[in-house]
Amino acid sequence: MPPKIGHHSGAKPKNAGRTILRVLSYLKEYRIRFIIVLICLLIGSVTGVIGSLFIEPLINDYIVPLTGQTNPDFTGMITAILVMAGIYLAGVVSTFLYTRLMAIISQGILKKVRDQMFSKMQALPVRFFDTHSFGDVMSRYTNDTDTLRQMISQSVPQMFSSIITIAAVFFAMLSISIPLTVMVLGIVAVMLYLTKKIGGASAKSFVRQQKSLGEINGYIEEIITGQKVVQVFTRERAVSDEFDGLNDELCSHATRANTFGNIFMPVMANIGNIQFVLIAVVGGFLAIYGNWITLGGIGAFLMLSKSFTMPISQVSQQVSSVVMALAGAERIFEVLDEAPETDEGTVRLVNAKEVAGEIVETEEETNMWAWRREENGIVTYSKMEGEVVFEDVTFSYVEGKTVLHDISLWAKPGQKVALVGSTGAGKTTITNLINRFYDIEEGTIRYDGINIREIRKSDLRYSLGIVLQDVNLFTGTILENIRYGKLDASDEEVYAAAKLANAHDFIRRLPEGYSTVISGDGSSLSQGQRQLISIARAAIANPPVMILDEATSSIDTRTEAIVQAGMDSLMKGRTVFVIAHRLSTVRNADVILVLEGGQIIERGNHAELLEKKGRYYQLYTGAFELE
Repeated sequence: MPPKIGHHSGAKPKNAGRTILRVLSYLKEYRIRFIIVLICLLIGSVTGVIGSLFIEPLINDYIVPLTGQTNPDFTGMITAILVMAGIYLAGVVSTFLYTRLMAIISQGILKKVRDQMFSKMQALPVRFFDTHSFGDVMSRYTNDTDTLRQMISQSVPQMFSSIITIAAVFFAMLSISIPLTVMVLGIVAVMLYLTKKIGGASAKSFVRQQKSLGEINGYIEEIITGQKVVQVFTRERAVSDEFDGLNDELCSHATRANTFGNIFMPVMANIGNIQFVLIAVVGGFLAIYGNWITLGGIGAFLMLSKSFTMPISQVSQQVSSVVMALAGAERIFEVLDEAPETDEGTVRLVNAKEVAGEIVETEEETNMWAWRREENGIVTYSKMEGEVVFEDVTFSYVEGKTVLHDISLWAKPGQKVALVGSTGAGKTTITNLINRFYDIEEGTIRYDGINIREIRKSDLRYSLGIVLQDVNLFTGTILENIRYGKLDASDEEVYAAAKLANAHDFIRRLPEGYSTVISGDGSSLSQGQRQLISIARAAIANPPVMILDEATSSIDTRTEAIVQAGMDSLMKGRTVFVIAHRLSTVRNADVILVLEGGQIIERGNHAELLEKKGRYYQLYTGAFELE
């Protein structure tokens, strides 16, 4: 099989601008709500500035004149304070409203992204899952989507609000004192320089952190799945050491990223405090010696300066979150941009029946299937028989490393073809090619005389049943798991399939019978029981061609006899490809193909191959010697 693709650390998102535009495109269906959010942000930012500007007239027109009066009239001051309270209340309401709306928008976008990812994954070829670890794929669903949500719900609104506030405060400060505004701009220039330096280092570390997180998730998933193997070979220490290495790498990247991220606010806050002191000193000097600013103006300017530097600090703090989210978004878009499985086939599989010696298509279910071909407006039907032919097939998973060399084989309808040979000889690859999980480079594969490239993949795979060595059961009842092979099957059809597979007796003895709920991939059942359910699932689909891939290799001899009996029932009247290491299970095959190094080196039935005393003879007699 092709090698798994891991993660490689990167310095920064590759196409940040394109990624941002793509993320923002998800806001289209929420445009009205997002416009309301922008209006609320505008109101919240402006009310903060107006509230600060109110300080100047409050001090100059009310507080200072009332100082020293015997019976001061507080009516005007109270009115001004109430007006300020009303302004700030409008800001509070707008902030509450935009927060609620952004929660709805961000969760809606997150749902759409996950829906798109899952739908896309159903359309991806098997090659994608063969080359990407499951843990990494899951990390894209969880960690990467969560960072995207945080950016949409928090970072984007915060940065927009900060930009509005910075612009509004800047003009407000200019209206009070130009010299003090120039001094603030000088301090802001220092803040921006530090932001660039610290933010750049932080961005690189956050991207590496996300990629390391994907790697460690993939490793954890792999080890949990193979925990029994780890313990059998007492590799706990080695596994722990390898995990520690990955964890140390993640810790290093995360520590560096969060160190830079966490020093943003303290650095900016301290620069803001220095600025606050300088404004007070310089403003007092201008008020005393130049009469360029009033006492109320100094108070208002001090408030505005805080409102000016705080948004800059907030933007600086959000830079790291945005970079991390963009790194996660790129990983999400990598999945969404993966080329889907192509299907150029036009030949369809249809229910058919014979009328006056001719095959006709029908909507009703029959036990007869036909291939429907349409060329130049002319529709023709041919009965599906189950004949499979390989003509000079060459194939490689990775360019330059050929797995199958010029393979030719044929399986006549109802024939049992066994594929034997050492591990890596290409047995499973042949079955993958029949299903078109992979496409061949050279040669032709024909199904009932039709090039399988001309058959729609869904129809092709519907006509093939597979029983694998590794059984995958799903959470649900046994009835539902068997019915997975034919979703519209009745209960009676399920029972019949179970009886055919020799699974009915053990299912009936379970506490809830067919209603017994399976969880954890059927871990409560024995390997043989899980295999029998798998055979029943294939039986209910009733395909004309069956592929049995090491279906009895991991069960005991007694259970194997039961499973083999179920498979024998399933194989009657069908074309069957059997892959087996236990050569005793293929003795009754019509044709046995011996593969070595991706080539068929021997072919014949059991007796013929033993008589040749070649590779099959060595494998067969060696197997019995080992037993």
